[in-house]
Amino acid sequence: MKEPGVRKLAIILTVAGLCVLFFVAHARAQALVRMEIPSSPNPVGSGARALGMGGAFIAVADDATAASWNPGGLIQLEKPEISAVVSYIYREEDNTFRNNPEASGSFNIDKYNLNYLSAAYPFKAAEHNMIVSLNYQHLFDFNRDWSFKFAHPDPLFVAPVQYKYEQAGALYALGLAYAVEITPDFSAGITLNYWGDFIYENKWKQKYHLKGDVDLGGIPGSFTSDKTEEYSFSGWNANLGFRWKMTEHWTLGGVFKLPFTADVKHSINSVDSTVFPTVPTANSTTTTSLNYDDELDMPMAYGVGLAYRFSDSFTVSGDIYRTHWNDFAYKDSAGNKTSPVSGIAKAASDIDPTTWFRAGAEYLIIGRKFVVPLRAGLFYDPAPAEGSPDEYYGFSLGSGIAYKRWIFDVAYQYRTGDGVSSSMLKAFSQDVSEHIVYTSLIVHF
Repeated sequence: MKEPGVRKLAIILTVAGLCVLFFVAHARAQALVRMEIPSSPNPVGSGARALGMGGAFIAVADDATAASWNPGGLIQLEKPEISAVVSYIYREEDNTFRNNPEASGSFNIDKYNLNYLSAAYPFKAAEHNMIVSLNYQHLFDFNRDWSFKFAHPDPLFVAPVQYKYEQAGALYALGLAYAVEITPDFSAGITLNYWGDFIYENKWKQKYHLKGDVDLGGIPGSFTSDKTEEYSFSGWNANLGFRWKMTEHWTLGGVFKLPFTADVKHSINSVDSTVFPTVPTANSTTTTSLNYDDELDMPMAYGVGLAYRFSDSFTVSGDIYRTHWNDFAYKDSAGNKTSPVSGIAKAASDIDPTTWFRAGAEYLIIGRKFVVPLRAGLFYDPAPAEGSPDEYYGFSLGSGIAYKRWIFDVAYQYRTGDGVSSSMLKAFSQDVSEHIVYTSLIVHF
C-alpha cells in the first residue's frame, strides 16, 4: 500500500496533468475558430415589406429600407422619410450527436432585436434627382443556448458530465448611402458601410461550462471548466447597386457587395479547477488569459432581381443572390488561415459558394384614405458547409396599412433545414425551425 505522502503526490500529479490537458485544449482553440451563424448567413436587406415578399426586393427597393437591398433603388423616394424595423426571432434546434446520443435533444432561443434604422433625404442638383440616407442594420445573429449531459471519454470522469454552451452577439453595419438618377429610367447608388460599435457593440461571445465528478484511486472529486471567448469585429466595405426600368412593366435591379478584411480582437479567458473534499491539498486551479489580433476575410456577394408590375396594385418579383463563401477565411495572429465554417485549415477546407433564390408578390387594396397590402413569398436559402451547402427553405406572409404619411408593415417568415450543421462538430447534425416576425414603421415628411 502506498504511503499517504506518496498517494497525495500521485493525486497532485494526476490533477496537474488533467489541468494541463484542458489548458492545451484552450490554447489550441486559437487555431480552431468557428464563426457559428445560427441565423441566415446571407442577409441582404431589412424591412417587413421586403420580408413579406420572401426577400425578393432587389428590383423593387422603393422604400426607406432600399439602401440595405439596392442603393440604386433609393432614388424612388420622393419625400424625406425615416424608418425603424424591430424583429423577433424564435429558433428551435433539434440536435443529434451520433457518438453521444445521450446529449441529443431540442434547444431553443427567442430574442427581440432592433433590426434597422434609417433617415433619407431626396434633393436635386445639376438637373439630376439625388438622395442620401443614413442607415443602421442588424446583419448577423449569433445567439444560441445549449445544455446537456454526455459521457466524457476520459476515464477519470465517473458519470456523465454537465455541459453548457452559450453564444451571444450580433454584427451591425452603419451605412451612408447615395443614389443618383442618371436617366429617367436608370439610377445607380452606393452604400459605404462601417462595421463597428455604434448603438450596439459589434461582437460575439462564446461561453463553455463543463462540470463532472472524477475519481482518482478511490478519492472522489469534481472538475469544473469555464471558458469565454470573445470576438470584437470592425471593418469597412461598400455596396453598389443599380435600378433599370426597362419597360412600363419590367424593372431590373442589381447589387454588388465588395469583399473586405475585418479586424478581429480575439480574447480567451478560462478557469479550470479540481476539488477533492477528502484531500484538499490536491485541489488545483488553472487560469488562462490570452489575447490575439486576428483578421477575418469577408466574401463578396452579388445579386440580381427582376420585378413585373401588372398594375398599380399588383407586383411580382424574383431574386438570385450568390455569396462566395469559398473566400471566407479566418487569419490568426500567427498567420494561420482556417475556415470559420468548419474550423479546419483553409487549404484543406472544401466550402462552395451559395446561391439563393427568392420569389414574392404584393397586392394592394387601395381605399380612399388608406392602402392595405397583401404579401407572400417563397425562398431557398442555403448556408455554407463542408462538401456542399446546407439546404434551408421557407415561406413568408405579410400585410400592413398605409395612412397619409404613416406606413406600418408586419411580416412573418418560416425557415427550416433538416440534417444541417454537420460542419460544426464531428458526427453531428441538427434540424432547424426558425420563426421570424418583422414590424416596420415608415414616416414621410
